[in-house]
Amino acid sequence: MRDTGDMIPAASRLHAGIDLGSTGIKMLVIDDAGAEIAGAQVPTPWRVGPGGTTDLDADDLLTAVRTLIDLVDADLAALTSEPLTSLAVAGMGETGILIDADGRAAAPGFAWFDPRGWEQIAAFPAEVRDEFAGRTGLPLGAQVSVAKLAWLRDQGTDLVGLRWLDLPEFVVAALGGDVALELSLASRTGLIDQDSGAAWPAMLDALGVDDALLPPLRGGGLPWGTASGAFGPRVAGAALTVAGHDHLVAAQANGTLDADGYHVSLGTAEVLLRVLDRPLGFAARRRLAEALINEVRHVVPGKHVLVAGVKTGLLLRRALHAAGISDRAGRDALDAAVMALPSEGGLPAGAIEVTGARNDDGVLRLTLHTEASPAEIFGAVLRHSNDEIAALIAAMDREVAPATHSTLTGGWAGMASVRRARAEVLPNPTLSTREQDVAWGAADMARRLVSASVPS
Repeated sequence: MRDTGDMIPAASRLHAGIDLGSTGIKMLVIDDAGAEIAGAQVPTPWRVGPGGTTDLDADDLLTAVRTLIDLVDADLAALTSEPLTSLAVAGMGETGILIDADGRAAAPGFAWFDPRGWEQIAAFPAEVRDEFAGRTGLPLGAQVSVAKLAWLRDQGTDLVGLRWLDLPEFVVAALGGDVALELSLASRTGLIDQDSGAAWPAMLDALGVDDALLPPLRGGGLPWGTASGAFGPRVAGAALTVAGHDHLVAAQANGTLDADGYHVSLGTAEVLLRVLDRPLGFAARRRLAEALINEVRHVVPGKHVLVAGVKTGLLLRRALHAAGISDRAGRDALDAAVMALPSEGGLPAGAIEVTGARNDDGVLRLTLHTEASPAEIFGAVLRHSNDEIAALIAAMDREVAPATHSTLTGGWAGMASVRRARAEVLPNPTLSTREQDVAWGAADMARRLVSASVPS
């Protein structure tokens, strides 16, 4: 970040990116040259219930965003009084908010890992269940947004007359922007036919709604209106846009848009992203979905992506907590202890059994056949996730030419033991130099929104 002793040149404009993440909500401000000026983070205000249920109240979300903007405003105050010129919002897929005709939230938003909706998707018509993966590019499971929409319907929410907004679109609308859907985020819902890029009629029929549920669709980074004064003078008047799905925005921030590499984001979920120049088609999407791999639309117009995930970060966090580690110092000490062991660990093969990394699981299960240190257990979780990643790569390699390189991003990539593990299964991995790839990528899209040409 810029030193508070250095004032920003008067001619330089400010552009902000907001990242609505699973763990925290982050905001970053850059100047016209792309230099980071100010930033802050607040926790994502989830409400955790029994059985892994996790949702958030729309008002709590907007309060968190207001708090975040106030923190960044205070950070900027020592440098400049200039308002933001532009602002873009990126965020997680699947989670969204139903709004009424007045734009008010009609239901909570559900975390992508919330288990509700299994019974509802099992009750979808046979045709919908059979064609779901081939049409939407997603495996049919409780993770997709339509599962939560069906659950809300069965709990008594009348979906007729309501509209769906993914979290970034909901926040942009609250800031004063248009009510519209961004294609890469809409691709995560299960409502979109990947070949047509429009709503899938059979899915709408299964929910008992029509295409009025979906606001107009547009690509990421396009104009989304202008911010009102509701979130303070620093934001008022800023040109707004929705950047898109967080992992895809991070890939763009790193320049990993070529079709030969993986962009690997190591957050709560570990996501492998592979860019495609064109969609693979119904049959390939169905095969990929059997391996829990998505083929959906990119934030870049005309391009599609393969998105494969494992719940590595969730399992690693639980392994840390089980060891009584809750701070950075403890994590660093454990990292060093894991690195002191060989990558295969120091115990006999099979001494520790681990499951849970699959994207349809997420429950850490450990079977210890001998006494094991926290370092041995953490290393075993990494090897288990390696096995799941290797299976995902093999499935993708059956559809497209193997990747030749990888870029690692995200908080867990800061651990040497994680990087060592991934070097065993990913091609030629390198580490991103940015700490906040998604927020910077969103801010860069905001910058480009108002700039015919910008410095590289």
